[in-house]
Amino acid sequence: MGLIAVTGATGQVGGRVARGLSAAGAPQRLVVRDPRRAPDLDGADVRVASYDDGEALRHAFDGADVLLFVSGGEDADRLEQHRTVVDAAAAAGVRRVVYTSFLGASPTSTFTFARDHAATEDLLTAARFTTTFLRDNFYLDVLPAFVADGALRGPAGTGRVSAVARADVAEVALAAVLDEAHGGRSYDLTGPRALSFEEVAATIARVRGIPVEFVDETVEEAYASRAASGAPRWMVDGWVSTYTAIAAGELETVSDAVRAVTGRAPRSLEDVLTGG
Repeated sequence: MGLIAVTGATGQVGGRVARGLSAAGAPQRLVVRDPRRAPDLDGADVRVASYDDGEALRHAFDGADVLLFVSGGEDADRLEQHRTVVDAAAAAGVRRVVYTSFLGASPTSTFTFARDHAATEDLLTAARFTTTFLRDNFYLDVLPAFVADGALRGPAGTGRVSAVARADVAEVALAAVLDEAHGGRSYDLTGPRALSFEEVAATIARVRGIPVEFVDETVEEAYASRAASGAPRWMVDGWVSTYTAIAAGELETVSDAVRAVTGRAPRSLEDVLTGG
């Protein structure tokens, strides 16, 4: 088995994959910005590089056959950062890339941050890597963090979202980097069902025993409340379009990819809330 480079190893998805690779005895290199936060794993080499440092990335990827490319955090320059990763991987001779994309990623996605993912897929395809695109929906794990003062607020209307657990994305990613058979494939990664935000609020309330309601803001109300944070407009656009994409029905697809790849059903919101 060739060397596997893992980006995002200090995060939730990359860290889970790194631990899974260690358990499998696979040779890996953890590519991180802060080596003090890198997981201490047997057989793992650690190299330091950020997504805007092409030379450090090329050095970090040198000798790797497979790359787990965990998408960067939201940033005004994220696409250029991703381009730097792609160029460095090509220069280092990486053959196969597993990339964490987004469900329905398109240049015209309502969710503005999804457009970066569509463009990154194009970059990877143009660079002629053997690719596996993991097109995950929003994370179930993050939904409870949207609750403020007992309410989920946003212009989602009656739209539904098939959010997926981070752990499920990581398990699919682990399988994809370990098995060549996943090369050339794209997987829509979702939870077991599509939920309205009323159902999300009710589930959080029931499981955690706290009052939570869904407040369906207007788009104008959503922009006003989020702009008060002082965040730049591109960031506010991303926050608000989280909800308007759901309202538009773009994130309600339910896929069997998690079960097909891992052999078990995807986790539900209840599972995530109870640590299942």
